[in-house]
Amino acid sequence: MFRKNTHSFINKWGKLVVTKRKRVSAVDFFRLTDEKIRKAYEDGEFENLPGYGKRLELEDLSNVPPEMRMAYKMMKNSGMMEEQQVRTEIEYLEDLIDGAHNEAEEARLNQRLTEKQLRLQQLIQKKKKDANSAVFKDYQNQIMKRFD
Repeated sequence: MFRKNTHSFINKWGKLVVTKRKRVSAVDFFRLTDEKIRKAYEDGEFENLPGYGKRLELEDLSNVPPEMRMAYKMMKNSGMMEEQQVRTEIEYLEDLIDGAHNEAEEARLNQRLTEKQLRLQQLIQKKKKDANSAVFKDYQNQIMKRFD
C-alpha cells in the first residue's frame, strides 16, 4: 500500500500521516553525532561529570585473547577473578609447603596460607550477602562446582 521509503504513523488528532524517509549515510550520522558532542562540550555539559579532567585508567588486556575479553571483563566486574586468583594462590602455597626445606619456612608459608584462606572466606561471605534469590544461589553453586 505504501512505498518502501515512506514512514506512516497516526498523529495525536487521529490522522494518518505518511512521510518520506530520508536516507542517512554513515558519514552523515558521524558528522551529526560529532556536531552534537562538540556543541555539548562548548556548552559545558561535560564539566560536571565524575572524573572530569582526570586520566582514564585503561586496563591492559593484551594477554587475554580477543574472543575471551568480554567474558574476562564480566567475571572481573562480578568479583570472580579475585576469588579465582586467591584459590590459585592457595594451591600454590600448599605446593610450596609440601616442598618446604625447614620448619621456619613452613611456618611462614602456613601463615600466608591462613591469610589467603581467610581472604577467600571473606570473598565467599560477601557473595552470599550480595545474592538474595534462590535461583541465583543455585546458579552460583553450579558455577562454583565447575571451578572446584
